[in-house]
Amino acid sequence: MRNGKNTLFAFAAFAAVIATAQPVAAATIEMDVNGLVCAFCAQGIEKKLRAFPATTDVVVSLEKKLVALSTKDGTDIADDELKKALTDAGYTVKAVRRESESLDEVRRRVEAKP
Repeated sequence: MRNGKNTLFAFAAFAAVIATAQPVAAATIEMDVNGLVCAFCAQGIEKKLRAFPATTDVVVSLEKKLVALSTKDGTDIADDELKKALTDAGYTVKAVRRESESLDEVRRRVEAKP
């Protein structure tokens, strides 16, 4: 029976660690967005997304119709919240993706000349 108690204790300790672990956020959140037409659009989107406490940086590419943001370690922003923020501002969000690529890598990719 002693072995059973040790197993039960180990399982309980493991469950406690799992229950308190923070979710690991992706390096970046990328969104395909329609309606981006000018630098004023990009500035407005940046301001709106930087208002989220979890946001650390934002990249907007008018040419690629891409909006990407990075979040603080251990934090995330729900897709629905991001979509609402952009649709309320008059844009259409076509897709939201979590990527392992850093925001600096995204910035280099969207700024690269074809």
